[in-house]
Amino acid sequence: MTVVEPRLTLERRLLRERTLIVACDEVGRGALAGPVAVGAVAVDASRARKRVPSGLRDSKLVPEARRPEVAARAAEWVCASAVGWATSAEIDDIGIIRALGLAAHRAIAQLGEFGCDLSDALVLLDGNHDYITPVQATPWPVRPIIKGDRDCASASAASVIAKVARDDVMRELDGDFPVYGWSRNKGYASLDHRAAIREHGLSRHHRASWAIADAPTLF
Repeated sequence: MTVVEPRLTLERRLLRERTLIVACDEVGRGALAGPVAVGAVAVDASRARKRVPSGLRDSKLVPEARRPEVAARAAEWVCASAVGWATSAEIDDIGIIRALGLAAHRAIAQLGEFGCDLSDALVLLDGNHDYITPVQATPWPVRPIIKGDRDCASASAASVIAKVARDDVMRELDGDFPVYGWSRNKGYASLDHRAAIREHGLSRHHRASWAIADAPTLF
């Protein structure tokens, strides 16, 4: 399989018209348990002129052992980075798509708190659907980019930063609920995770509104 290296071609072109690019990507959308995370990074013209950090790829293409170092390089490269969250309870309450939008708004708001001037920002969102704008009107346009986390270096950075952060959260939750093996499966629908749900029921971190298994909520 040919690995596509992310580039800054799109970002550099867009930064001729905008002073800031905010790239977002989600992690945990399809998991059975745990929060969903949206990574957001800010890139301006000066950062876009720099070399893409070594090893930066869509997080799914970076070996797990190398993700923390790649995420650290990505965080040093961008102007600022943040991760926004929506809990499993929020996912149950408002649905996964609105939860993604909520998490994205929280991540972008953190960029503003970190000193980024968002007044002339353009948001690049990995995927083919804008889940940000319907949740709350924004002063910045949102542009979905299919395979953005593969092709655009800014979206790759958001992807790997969010992935490392969410994996860390799932390892922490594993300490309280070790029967589900979250340190290994990160809350996704692995065979061992489904078997544990059938045996032990659902925890408070499972997305109980989803058709997970014929198991009651025990925690």
